[in-house]
Amino acid sequence: MMSTPFLGTGIAIVTPFKTDKSIDFDALKNIVDFNIENGVNYIVISGTTGESTTVSADEKKQITKFIIKVVNNRVPLVLGIGGNDTLKLINEIKATDFTGLSGILSVAPYYSKPTQEGFYQHFKAISKICPVDIILYNVPGRTAKNMDAYTTLRLAKEFKNIVAVKEAANNMAQYYELLKNKPADFAVISGDDDLALGVTLAGGAGVISVIGQAMTKDFCAMIQLGLEGEVTEAYKLHYKLMEIINLIFQENNPSGIKAVLEILNLCKAEVRLPLVEATPELKNKISTFLKNY
Repeated sequence: MMSTPFLGTGIAIVTPFKTDKSIDFDALKNIVDFNIENGVNYIVISGTTGESTTVSADEKKQITKFIIKVVNNRVPLVLGIGGNDTLKLINEIKATDFTGLSGILSVAPYYSKPTQEGFYQHFKAISKICPVDIILYNVPGRTAKNMDAYTTLRLAKEFKNIVAVKEAANNMAQYYELLKNKPADFAVISGDDDLALGVTLAGGAGVISVIGQAMTKDFCAMIQLGLEGEVTEAYKLHYKLMEIINLIFQENNPSGIKAVLEILNLCKAEVRLPLVEATPELKNKISTFLKNY
């Protein structure tokens, strides 16, 4: 099995809010502890699911510091540092204290729609100054442009600190191309909860998950079984979780997962605008699923 700290189930942790939309640190502690106790392998701070676009730079620092303290070296931590202004990112990385952090998750530049060469030069510039491991993040559904497997593999082969990709193009053919041609110690991590098991069984390193932070025990067990090649047992859990995975992405992320976490009494369903809470219809469907689970 490959030697990477990013193996198994990572979670893209939510940022819980109080009714006044301020950060709910008590709830954040509960979610962190719940996840570590139930088998999560590592945690990603300030990803899309953490509502990184509406969390201020100062709040991001507070959240990061708080999670590092709560985790207390129990699992590796990854910090989301990405965007579409390369120079701004370089400055943010240079200004970040990486004590207690194992790596960064850096999204492919969004909105600008660079060419493949633009993606390459962007990550090359980040690689040169980043003191920790880098996980690339390809999510064309949000960025409006796919980073081709060829570009990801080029970066993987040329830069030692680019150690993984969180691939979320929801495209099995692209996953297979990455898995077939990647360097031995480069990790292909699923960013699609619905495809996570299939990717793991095909040689992937697991997942950075959204649903994993709520249905933690079964989801982590499924990925672990996948890593061990226990296909039949792993798919039993996959089929058990399929409906809730579909439900949480029906409206938007993280409104769906926060609705689940609210029912589990882990945090409120509050999100910041322009996001709105899951509709009563969706909350009912989620509630019914959890009652019958």
